Order: sequence, then C-alpha cells, then structure tokens
Amino acid sequence: MGALEVIFGIILLLFSLAITIVVLLQEGHQSNLGTISGGADTFLSKNKSRSIDAMLSRYTKFVAIGFFVVVIVINVIMYFT
Repeated sequence: MGALEVIFGIILLLFSLAITIVVLLQEGHQSNLGTISGGADTFLSKNKSRSIDAMLSRYTKFVAIGFFVVVIVINVIMYFT
C-alpha cells in the first residue's frame, strides 16, 4: 500500500465517523411526541431546534458529498495503480 492510499483511507474513516455523528445528532421528525410524554414546547425551543436541525442537515449534505468524493478518488487511485 502506498502512502496516498493510507492517507485517503484515513480521510475516508474520518468522513464515515463524521457522517455517523452528524446523523445521530439530528432529532427525529415524529410530530407530537412531546405532548404524549408530557413535555411542553415553547416557541423559543421550537425555533432553536429548527435552526440546529437545519444546520445539522446542511452538515450532513456536505459530509455525505465529501464521503462520496473520497470513495470515488480512492477507486480511481486503485484502478490506475
């Protein structure tokens, strides 16, 4: 294995960990779950969760695109070596 393959392998591992963490941090989209369990949502908490969810959704897209690009680059490197 060449140094380039090891470097891209480490980058791929970091991207896979990042996408797992970002997806797990997102809240579920089940409506009215808080009212069933007795939790009350205020207006500020609803807006805060939406902004955090929107940010995590954006990060998920960027990390997923980076993950696929790294996978394609690794396959191209393996094909030409």
